[in-house]
Amino acid sequence: MTAPRHLAAAMRTALEQAGRVKGATYPNPPVGAVILDADGRQAGCGATEPVGGVHAEVVALRAAGERATGGTAVVTLEPCNHHGRTPPCVDALLEAGISTVVYAVDDPNPAAAGGAQRLRAAGVEVAGGVAAAEAAAGPLREWLHKQRTGRPHVTWKFAASIDGRSAATDGSSQWITSESARADVHRRRSAADAIMVGTGTVLADDPSLTARLPDGRLAATQPLRVVVGERDIPPESRVLGPDCPTLRLRTRDPAEVLQALADRTDVLLEGGPTLAGAFLRAGAVDRILAYMAPILLGGPRTAVDDVGVTAIAGALRWRYDGVEAVGSDVLLSLVPLD
Repeated sequence: MTAPRHLAAAMRTALEQAGRVKGATYPNPPVGAVILDADGRQAGCGATEPVGGVHAEVVALRAAGERATGGTAVVTLEPCNHHGRTPPCVDALLEAGISTVVYAVDDPNPAAAGGAQRLRAAGVEVAGGVAAAEAAAGPLREWLHKQRTGRPHVTWKFAASIDGRSAATDGSSQWITSESARADVHRRRSAADAIMVGTGTVLADDPSLTARLPDGRLAATQPLRVVVGERDIPPESRVLGPDCPTLRLRTRDPAEVLQALADRTDVLLEGGPTLAGAFLRAGAVDRILAYMAPILLGGPRTAVDDVGVTAIAGALRWRYDGVEAVGSDVLLSLVPLD
């Protein structure tokens, strides 16, 4: 749906607000909201608070105060109509005297849906579907997937040379990509609910799997660290350190892993070629983020092992949904063909 310029700008701000809290709202979706006063000027904005706190609409309404009366609420997700840990956002919008509500994506959760219908019944003008594609492919991507499929959204992230090598012949891999790319990875880690690697990665690289700021400090939000595989790992492994919790899963079966992570929404797969191959063969990867460095390495250390393809006709086919420069590298975002 095409929106007037001031509403489109407000929705962009709402999406930015949602992006800032991604990873901090689990298990609630990261939602952003903007309140425009009766003259169409921004009066307040905000995003969903951590679980137990209020939703984006309430944050924005509090910032707007009395200027919300007769104004417009612009929200990335249909306002909820149920009483969970907090009262329905519809109640707050009606009490504030909002006259118009514009939102991006319908709430697919039957327990929370119905907000738009109730607002209309109360005389509020409601428009849905504004910037829906941007919201669905942005901050709400993983949450919507969980609502649709019932399982976590899995993103396989890897770094490689332009010839697809994840390490040199001697096994060295630090650093294939630029400092900018590594900073981007840490930002994405902070926004994820869980980071997953195999025992082979732990034994070879001893990663800490924490999310860090550019100055090296721990980010405010840390994902659950998940180690998959049947081999033992040393008790002094950095992934078992105190910085954030770690879940140890003694299995090689992606289905068992996803079942163990059923309460999570956004899982980042950072494992090596063996774990990545297992998830690809199982059809359990929902997005690929490939950081491609402008270097050539050659040799046998590829980014992924066997994915079950024996002929071109059986190739696992994906489509690009984003290409961007990150420092001296290129980040490719791919999703399965529909």
